[in-house]
Amino acid sequence: MLVDSHCHLEFPDFAPEIDAVIARAREAGVGVCLSIGTKLSTFPHVRETAARFDDVWCSVGIHPHEAEAEAIESAKPLIALTQDPKVVGIGETGLDYYYQHAPRAAQISNFRAHIAAARRTGLPLIVHTRDADDDTISILREEMAKGAFTGVLHCFTGTRRLADAALELGLFISASGIVTFKKSDELRATFNEIPLERLLVETDAPYLAPLPHRGKRNEPAFVAHTAAALAALKGVTVEELAEATTNNFFRLFTKATRPHAGQS
Repeated sequence: MLVDSHCHLEFPDFAPEIDAVIARAREAGVGVCLSIGTKLSTFPHVRETAARFDDVWCSVGIHPHEAEAEAIESAKPLIALTQDPKVVGIGETGLDYYYQHAPRAAQISNFRAHIAAARRTGLPLIVHTRDADDDTISILREEMAKGAFTGVLHCFTGTRRLADAALELGLFISASGIVTFKKSDELRATFNEIPLERLLVETDAPYLAPLPHRGKRNEPAFVAHTAAALAALKGVTVEELAEATTNNFFRLFTKATRPHAGQS
């Protein structure tokens, strides 16, 4: 069984055929999906989509792009929504200095509020970071010193230095379809050095479809291609990679439960 540890099933891209998307994921061996919150204003839809399927969980968070439009002064709004049984993680949150759709100060403030929520609830933090390695490392280290929390750097495209810092802090690192792209040699070299017991796989669907589907709308079933590429890179079988990343997912997202026998 594979787990798509990061997708956006409530996005309009999937609305007309969400049942078929989930069915194709199951057929591809994807037993669990984690649908990620990006705005508090759309969280009810995230939750409703997750509630429709036993094998779909969700998170609550504010994407760094939305940090100005949905600024929060404390962890309280996030913590309140984690009472829902389907919510298993905090985020996505973090820093995006590539697009900078929100001021850096707003991104940093929201990032720290999310970390506080993760620390207080015991739920893992889902980190989005792009072109912001220095500040991401600094904030994660500062906040970890205040009290431990768990988490994952999703859709990792950063430097080896960022990966090493995340591993040092006990965080997990997730591979998206980008690792299959022809020009991702440097990224593959970094993933080759990340221990198997700290890896997750994801689609970030509907974005970043892996080869051979690059350029098309991504969907959870396609995580199988990313897993196969990662297995080849790590010199293990696809089955070993699937078992390791699935176990890692449930080790990190402890509130999520494995599918029952006979459910895929």
